[in-house]
Amino acid sequence: MERIFIGDVQGCADELDEMIARAQRRFGAHFELWLVGDLVNRGPYNLRVLRTVRELMERGRARCVLGNHELGLLRTALGLRELSPRDSISDVLEAPDVDDWIGWLSRLPLVETGTLGDQSFAMVHGAVHPDWDLPQLEVRAGRASARLAVDPAGLLAAVDDEDLDVLERLTRCRSVGLDAEWSSQLPATPREAWHAVWSRKGHDYGVVYGHWALQGLHVAPGLRGLDTGCVHHGRGRDGMLTAWIPDPERTHPFDLPDDGLWQVRARRRYYGFENT
Repeated sequence: MERIFIGDVQGCADELDEMIARAQRRFGAHFELWLVGDLVNRGPYNLRVLRTVRELMERGRARCVLGNHELGLLRTALGLRELSPRDSISDVLEAPDVDDWIGWLSRLPLVETGTLGDQSFAMVHGAVHPDWDLPQLEVRAGRASARLAVDPAGLLAAVDDEDLDVLERLTRCRSVGLDAEWSSQLPATPREAWHAVWSRKGHDYGVVYGHWALQGLHVAPGLRGLDTGCVHHGRGRDGMLTAWIPDPERTHPFDLPDDGLWQVRARRRYYGFENT
């Protein structure tokens, strides 16, 4: 099965359908989607995206991790957050089976891991702790995921909670400072991009992630950042839905150069605000 990693969809169902159709033309039924989270919000067809991804997952043809927008949807549905004018998730919240969707989203993992060639990798939405090796990441993310699946309201309403901090770091982090203290803000002295610090640690696993539309496509040794702002089409550049198809013949697919990238141009501008 060819593994196809896909960046933030955010309700852009037409573009996701086009990407899947391209994969079907190329690989027939012999592919599996790995989605970096943020399936929903800002775009127009959130429920349609969820149904597509869930159907593929139930057939063993897709994997997906939680993104910060899924967590925002959970918090809103659970009464922990007010719906924002910037949100476009009403189609999910008003669906007759919304409770089923909330349960399904609560059970999505924070990290998926595997191997590509001879190289281990992790897929997360936002970032990983720069100091964690892969087993540490799996243990910490697994513990937070297990709590979220059992008691989403309890964990999401917690204060000063280690598992909640792991959940937020993995879905929202963009920069880190002293002692790897994390922030969702863009890097500014003394903070650096989380992946710059992670790269200096010399880890032996790769990371596929999304979340950072303003950064754009990030292709570097050991790293594939796939959020190319499909939902932000028209904000100074074309919005794209990006996929990475690692070369199965390479023993180290995260090395460069890499020509395994596909992009689908956004149909139109979906979201007019400056922040994500």
